[in-house]
Amino acid sequence: MTEAYIYDAARTPRGKGRPDGSLHEVSSVALSARLLNAVKARNGLEGHAVEDVIWGNATQVMEQGGCLARSAVLASDLDESIPGLSINRFCASGMEAVNLAANQIKGGAGAGYIAGGVEMMGRVAMGSDGAAIAVDPSLTFKTYFVPQGISADIIATEYGFTREEADALAVESQRRAALAISEGRFAKSIVPVIDQNGLVILDHDEYPRPGTTLESLGALKASFKDLGEVMPGFDKVAMLKYPHLKAINHIHHAGNSSGIVDGAAAVLIGNKEFGEKHGLKPRARIRATAKIGTDPTIMLTGPVPVTEKILRESGLSIKDIDLFEVNEAFAAVVLRFLQAFEVDPAVVNANGGAMALGHPLGATGAIIIGTLLDELERQDKTIGLATLCVASGMGAATIIERV
Repeated sequence: MTEAYIYDAARTPRGKGRPDGSLHEVSSVALSARLLNAVKARNGLEGHAVEDVIWGNATQVMEQGGCLARSAVLASDLDESIPGLSINRFCASGMEAVNLAANQIKGGAGAGYIAGGVEMMGRVAMGSDGAAIAVDPSLTFKTYFVPQGISADIIATEYGFTREEADALAVESQRRAALAISEGRFAKSIVPVIDQNGLVILDHDEYPRPGTTLESLGALKASFKDLGEVMPGFDKVAMLKYPHLKAINHIHHAGNSSGIVDGAAAVLIGNKEFGEKHGLKPRARIRATAKIGTDPTIMLTGPVPVTEKILRESGLSIKDIDLFEVNEAFAAVVLRFLQAFEVDPAVVNANGGAMALGHPLGATGAIIIGTLLDELERQDKTIGLATLCVASGMGAATIIERV
């Protein structure tokens, strides 16, 4: 089978996803187009060089609706002959775009792709698309639907994670992110966002809070306690599904959950001939991809079974993996991964994660693949695994190997 190689990975900085965030005045299509232009320019590509642009975003409504991928192509310097495919696997959309492109190449459907995603969470609010699982009673009752924050607290309750453990992980994420930023570890991948006058809008991740301490996090109120216990009482829904739980331990808050941010990420993927034609050197090959469905109520446990699946299908063991990126949607997600596989915490999210840097839903999967590749190169390691939990009960994973 044809190999699929990563030739480049680029991303915008992550801006705070609110009206005072630096990227708030930039539309989803404009940010996407700027990044497509950057990938084209960084690699000296002609406008017609790739087969397609596969672009993920989780909230496909308003400016992020109507096949945003095609709109981004038309707004960019790519030729109009490049089509554009928008996909949605919630938080794994950016990763699924990369995986889909890689598997298209492996199957012979095109030599090169740009894949990734975008999410402007400060402009298009999470949940504004009115997902059926959250608003259709016939489905919410069947699935025992609860919001993701409640799901994260269910994981903490089920697997015995404490508020102190979650806060300690969040503080460590902030420490690692601050160190990575100070040492310029993200510099290879970050593409500054420039306005039409050539002025810099944002050239760094603006969400991290490097002064975060256990004491400052300890002062925060659990974000989902009232939602669970008072109105509309989702704890009762959870305990109907899991009657062995006598109460839900609410440990998550803004400090140990992923940040709401704006951002985009792209990966340039191609076969060997694509690289040779355009004078590009492959950085890694995409060795394996996987996705899985999981319990929709607890919802966020996907990284464990999808990692088991991708290892089984690739013939690798957990010990073969040098570095991991596990999206920090909530602290309990990463704590569960560490518990399940008993891996050294030092090799998981070496540069911090979404608790410190933010989680632009549709872009994050592509971001962590790029971050993983950069870190494999920095540490001179070989094999990395990236994985995310996904809303409605799913998981996705990608294994890359440096070449």
